[in-house]
Amino acid sequence: MHKRIIVSLTLIFLINAALAVVWHYLLWLLPLTGLCLLIALYDLTQNHHSILRNFPFIGRGRWLVEGLRPFIQQYLLESETDGKPISRMHRSIVYQRAKNATDSSPFGTQLDTYENGYEWIGHSLSAMEIDEMEEDPRVVIGSSACKQPYASSVLNISAMSFGALSANAVQALNKGAAKGGFSHNTGEGGLTPYHLDNGGDVVWQIGTGYFGCRNDDGSFNAKLFEEKARHPNVKMIEIKLSQGAKPGHGGILPAHKNTPEIARVRGVEPGTQVDSPPRHTAFSTPLEMMHFIRALRDMSEGKPVGFKLSLGRKSEFIAICKAMVETGICPDFITVDGGEGGTGAAPLEYANSIGFPLREALAFVDDCLTGFDLRREIKLIASGKIITAFDLVKNLSLGADLCNSARGMMLSLGCVQSLSCNTNKCPTGVATQDPKLARGLVVEDKYERVYRFHKKTVTAFMDILSSTGHQSHSSLNRTHIFRRVNQTQVMRYDEIFPLVKRGSFLTGKIADAFKLHVAEASPMSFMPVSHLAKIEEDTKAV
Repeated sequence: MHKRIIVSLTLIFLINAALAVVWHYLLWLLPLTGLCLLIALYDLTQNHHSILRNFPFIGRGRWLVEGLRPFIQQYLLESETDGKPISRMHRSIVYQRAKNATDSSPFGTQLDTYENGYEWIGHSLSAMEIDEMEEDPRVVIGSSACKQPYASSVLNISAMSFGALSANAVQALNKGAAKGGFSHNTGEGGLTPYHLDNGGDVVWQIGTGYFGCRNDDGSFNAKLFEEKARHPNVKMIEIKLSQGAKPGHGGILPAHKNTPEIARVRGVEPGTQVDSPPRHTAFSTPLEMMHFIRALRDMSEGKPVGFKLSLGRKSEFIAICKAMVETGICPDFITVDGGEGGTGAAPLEYANSIGFPLREALAFVDDCLTGFDLRREIKLIASGKIITAFDLVKNLSLGADLCNSARGMMLSLGCVQSLSCNTNKCPTGVATQDPKLARGLVVEDKYERVYRFHKKTVTAFMDILSSTGHQSHSSLNRTHIFRRVNQTQVMRYDEIFPLVKRGSFLTGKIADAFKLHVAEASPMSFMPVSHLAKIEEDTKAV
């Protein structure tokens, strides 16, 4: 086949040259046909691609089609319910609300209501008028040890670092948060002027790299933390234990995104890939973690301090609960990140197959806190693919007090789901450090979109709530959501995730589903007791 291709291209070139002698206007084709022949000869002799050796020049069509495939799929072939990780239907509702366009849907649902997994909320014959509902529902975050509790919106901006996002994107998010009265999580990349100069409420996330409050060796710097944590715009502190995109891996900042400015903010070497450690060095056991939480609360003058985790081994979270009981120290909030989440770069296996999905993780965390009688002190935040008002309803019914959204907020900025977040080539200027691309995102335009998306989504949330007959979001519980588990059975959330009695884990009345994990958990270590015993046994044997 390769011989035929070379011969054909050679003949085309020679015929072109002969015809150009008679018709001079064909001379301009000579460089083109000559270039095609040279490319074919190069392909024939190169050693890296088998297809190009066997099908010189023509084989390049494969890469051309592969490059066009995502655009053809998204713009020509995709239906309203297709599209991964976020369907066109859900992307469209974000765009419509962000642009203040019509967000109603004609001619009924496009979802298959008889498909396994379909979920809905039960309405009430005692439905209320939307005018009777709260216009701006709030959740007060702060335990009895907190001196500066924070009244949070039910929907906020989830953790996304400057570095993962462009400066313009961070500014637009923060400015939108300031106008709408909701909070903006910095992500683990550190506290920057882009988070502070626009007046938005900030949740400062402290990851394993301690960016913005680290020593030269990467350890935690208490003095730097204290100085920044007392800034009036910083409303809460969040310790990141793990994240849904790559639980147990640590954050990744690719080298091409690590500009001198970002390196200066983070305290690292510019132009290098920055991999956050997989675990913290400021503490190594659940008990030490509780004391670290109290220290951060004291250094921040009593601001709410919590932690974020993607649930992995269940016994590890129960070990944290046991440490809370033993020390009497509780976080003010816990952010539960679903294993399906993530806006940043992550290895495929981590994104697909590690960590509990949000629904199961949220129910488990809520049940554990209830079982240890800790729930009244701690607010739960759900994070993981929160896009629509119904996503808010589902997660608040399951046990959350409020929700964070990352990808929803990115879409409101203009993200088109090009799936190029890890390449530094984001076409909309959202997830890039290339100034030529970032300039496309105009802060003064996009912050209004962020504000409108939040406002209209919260309004839709309260509208749904009014249909259930409840005036407050705090009335939602697991009895309100129904799920089709198969073609002959529909179950409520409280049947799928049975409720735990308050304080039952303290009295020994532990539900069967939790017994093994409670037995494995120790406040002295994140590792299960059985694993520790095995290590001790192996050590003695040596």
